[in-house]
Amino acid sequence: MAYKEPFCSFCGRKKNEVDLLLSGTDGHICNHCIVQGHDLVQQELFGVNPKGKKKKKKSELPKFDLKPPIDLKNYLDDFVIGQDEAKKVLSVAVYNHYKRLMQPDSTDDVTIEKSNIIMVGETGTGKTYLARTIAKMLQVPFAIADATVLTEAGYVGEDVESILSRLLQAADYNPELAERGIVYIDEVDKISRKSDNPSITRDVSGEGVQQGLLKLLEGSVVSVPPQGGRKHPEQPLVQINTQNILFICGGAFDGIDRHIAKRINKAPIGFSTDKKMNRIWENENVLRFVTQQDLKSFGLIPELIGRLPLLTYLNPLDKDTLKRILVEPKNSLMKQYKKLFGMEGIKLKFTDDALDYIVDQAVIFKLGARGLRSICEAILTDAMFELPSEEDVKEFEVTKAYAEKKFEHSSYYELKLVA
Repeated sequence: MAYKEPFCSFCGRKKNEVDLLLSGTDGHICNHCIVQGHDLVQQELFGVNPKGKKKKKKSELPKFDLKPPIDLKNYLDDFVIGQDEAKKVLSVAVYNHYKRLMQPDSTDDVTIEKSNIIMVGETGTGKTYLARTIAKMLQVPFAIADATVLTEAGYVGEDVESILSRLLQAADYNPELAERGIVYIDEVDKISRKSDNPSITRDVSGEGVQQGLLKLLEGSVVSVPPQGGRKHPEQPLVQINTQNILFICGGAFDGIDRHIAKRINKAPIGFSTDKKMNRIWENENVLRFVTQQDLKSFGLIPELIGRLPLLTYLNPLDKDTLKRILVEPKNSLMKQYKKLFGMEGIKLKFTDDALDYIVDQAVIFKLGARGLRSICEAILTDAMFELPSEEDVKEFEVTKAYAEKKFEHSSYYELKLVA
């Protein structure tokens, strides 16, 4: 009787065509069919796909650690000083957005639309920090995109789809998780329309980018290159629906106060008989009067403004607020530096007049809270360079005299003299 080579009873592959062939009573099975069978069992019985990720059932709704708006604001208060109006608007918008995602599909004709946000405020007032902090609390994917590097499709620069590439990377390349994330678009004022530009070339980084952002903000299915489209053009694209992604835009909008003044019929220079408006202009933050009309006058197209229905502002930081920022938040600069020195076994102290000096310099440079770190680094660089090598130093106090001496010999201070 001729020898018959064994083969897989399921796929028919012969023994020499597979890596492994298990024999049973009346048949055989190869390694390929074993793997497929294992994947099928995991998928049907345990709801797990071949990559080990649980399948999302159609009736399953996303779960978030969502708290009422008051609790969201209280959480922000622990990290961000002041800006109560912006915190309130942001807390309500985020709460309503994720509450909408947690509700089952409605059977009536009422569909709740998402409310994207735009924040107007000077540099260093906490726009990015607010968005990052609330995303950290919700434990959702968060991505920061810089609008200044975006250009129209086909030109040198990044396409608007690169914004979602960053979000997809933050979600560990899980599209379902990325579709519930938060995207913060910084420097959105830098893509304003340049209507008075005498150049005959195209404004590829201005109005063209605004038009490209429309489909992202509105909610549509976008083909996203996971690793960026320019360096890896051969990669397969991932489909992401932006309908449930919350977009927060922020910008300094330098010069928008002139548009506000023109709208409220109040010029910053000249004479006026309206004493009440004079007091408002001199003593209060003019940005509190900002409206969508001012954004349009600044150079944002109406279609983009319509997709950012929530508008809020951030107050400029005065001396008292800057000093509180130095000391009070859970992640304040003073606590960070004390922890750094504590790792070397050194107890760091700052006198009140030293803190006042740091705040005064931050006000002069007009860099907001962001400038506080630069000033502190200029003052503490020598100490952080020398003290780790001195084992007998257990305590270090920064006085006003020491702060003045170190800061006035720094390149940062020389920059002020040049200016």
